[in-house]
Amino acid sequence: MRGSWLRALAGATALALAGAAARPPASHRFGTIALDVTRMPYIAGSSIPIGVRSSSDSYELSVIGPGSIAAHDYLAPAAAMPFEATILATSASAVGMAALRIVPPPEAAAPLIAVATYDDGIVLHDPRTFAVVGIVPTHGAPGGVAFERDGTIDAPITTGDSLVSIVRAPWRIRRLAGVAFGNEVLEDPALHAVFVSDRDAGGGYGALTRIAGRKIRTTRTGITAEGLALDPQRQIVYVGNVNDATVAAVDARTMRILRRYRSVPRTFGLALDTAAQRLFVASNTSPSMRDGGGYVAAIDVGSPQGRIVARSARMTLPLGVAFDPRTHSVFVTDEGANLVYVLDARTLRATHAPLRTCSTPWLPHFDARSNRLYVPCARANEVDVFNVATLTRVRGAPFRTGGFPLDVAIGN
Repeated sequence: MRGSWLRALAGATALALAGAAARPPASHRFGTIALDVTRMPYIAGSSIPIGVRSSSDSYELSVIGPGSIAAHDYLAPAAAMPFEATILATSASAVGMAALRIVPPPEAAAPLIAVATYDDGIVLHDPRTFAVVGIVPTHGAPGGVAFERDGTIDAPITTGDSLVSIVRAPWRIRRLAGVAFGNEVLEDPALHAVFVSDRDAGGGYGALTRIAGRKIRTTRTGITAEGLALDPQRQIVYVGNVNDATVAAVDARTMRILRRYRSVPRTFGLALDTAAQRLFVASNTSPSMRDGGGYVAAIDVGSPQGRIVARSARMTLPLGVAFDPRTHSVFVTDEGANLVYVLDARTLRATHAPLRTCSTPWLPHFDARSNRLYVPCARANEVDVFNVATLTRVRGAPFRTGGFPLDVAIGN
């Protein structure tokens, strides 16, 4: 029976190939052209890259409706009301078209969820409904996202050398060069400064960059800087260096390295308990690697020795860490097992069964105001949300967002 089915399939394939040989495929005769745009709305005033798949090397872009074309971008004009624009791609043998939805910027004081998505830029959501408010393209993949106190949204471009800032009053998008291959980002409100971990600041070294206004200062921290944590009381920024297993403690005001701690293999995510002076570090290693699997460790950064004082059980592939000071809980995302571990901050032992989440959870974000844990799931194109008090999924979660989300920030 199985052999008869395979023979029938082979016969049908032969007929199809014979037909293909008898006449050229339609794409060769007429050409094909298609536009790659998302169905989610874009924020007015954005420069929107238009992806084109064409069988011809030569095509032209044009627009029906408001706005204009510059190279491969659609320039959406400022707008007080939503509108649509149709993008046309034309070649000598084909025409492709796609409709873009454009919406006004959100109010300056409106609460927002900002998601850094590798494929689409910064996607803004309504924190009450999780509905998409609009996309702000960043022309490069954002590695992280953070809100400043005034509502400005900052996103370092992990594929380039700039920091994108979305200023909300009045709405405008700024790009500041000189921030190389940025990963994570955080704000120090006391210094009115933004800090970015730089994967490679030149010469194979990772770094910490401080942006205050338009002044940029960079300090090398180790090899492949990734995770960040801030002690606002002591004005210290901690930087995890993935490829030399260290953590650098940097003076936020002078940008001098105060101390370098031995850490765990492939130090990735960081979180800090400022009261206990414990820095939680995730070892982003798997069971197949030499070290036999990842875990989370606590470094005593209150002592000169910086000893590791606690370790968790082995995990599949831990990546990100978040800390809740009220419940003394440490949350760890496991990108290999699609889990969020719930650990006691003192012992790093599990206090609850792991929370099952969507595919490839990345950097978790604990929001104290809403008492929620946000988990971007890179391969699911979703963000999961848990109530930290009950450790249950919030209604409406996980919610859809842009392609390959890496980080989440909550702000006004």
